[in-house]
Amino acid sequence: MQLLNNAHFRKVKKLTGQAVGDFRLIEEGDRIAVAVSGGKDSYALLHILNQLRRRAPIRYELIAVNIDAGFPGYRKDILENYLRECGFQVHMEATDCSEIIDQNLRPGSSYCAFCARLRRGFLYTVADRLGCNKIALGHHLDDFIETLLLNQFYIGTLAAMSPKLLADNGRHTVIRPLVYVEESDIIKLARQNNFPTIDCGCPVMGQVDQKRQRMKQLLSELHKENRHLKRSMIRALGNVRPRHLLDRDLVRLMELDELNNAASLQGTDEPTAENR
Repeated sequence: MQLLNNAHFRKVKKLTGQAVGDFRLIEEGDRIAVAVSGGKDSYALLHILNQLRRRAPIRYELIAVNIDAGFPGYRKDILENYLRECGFQVHMEATDCSEIIDQNLRPGSSYCAFCARLRRGFLYTVADRLGCNKIALGHHLDDFIETLLLNQFYIGTLAAMSPKLLADNGRHTVIRPLVYVEESDIIKLARQNNFPTIDCGCPVMGQVDQKRQRMKQLLSELHKENRHLKRSMIRALGNVRPRHLLDRDLVRLMELDELNNAASLQGTDEPTAENR
């Protein structure tokens, strides 16, 4: 299936291609497991990566991977039929996530966070089985900014997401090629191409993440005053000035670097790290 080749499609494709190039997300011979849930973001990710693959100067494979958490009412048949009609390689993985959550979720813990961790674990296992070295996730620009604000406001860390991150298991690299794409653009892309979106059947799906929703509202209000706000914030994540931050480890590293530079200019071979 070809997506509608209009100005909007070309914009999303260009931004995704830019991210792939900026962060070297895809390389020759990659076998990529694209996590597809049936939502607009993962549909967009899979289709755009496939479109980029057609004219890429390198060869890479895409496998659409769905992790079924086992929630009643999840219409994975709609998802699978659509993906196969589009000609994608497809792997559908049935799991018992729902039972594990029901048996092990502690009072006060986040249902969604627990479910996400379980799904990610199953995704790594499937990627191993399929021989995939990379896993592509559909997080977009808004997700990056909202996570940045959530970490600042509620956790006290200056962190968002990474467009490219080696997984803890050391075998897979997680990539997020939609980092430059705003959610509003994905919504338009999904509507124009009639993506058959489905919900996951989660029993708490109707419960809003209040903190993330507040971040969305804040960004929406500020966006009315400055339509370039989101672009500015995503650029800020790639334009870090360590000298103007308060991380003591960073300060020590910069001091050490300054000492090493000074020693180099003076022509000394003394190991400044040991002197400190």
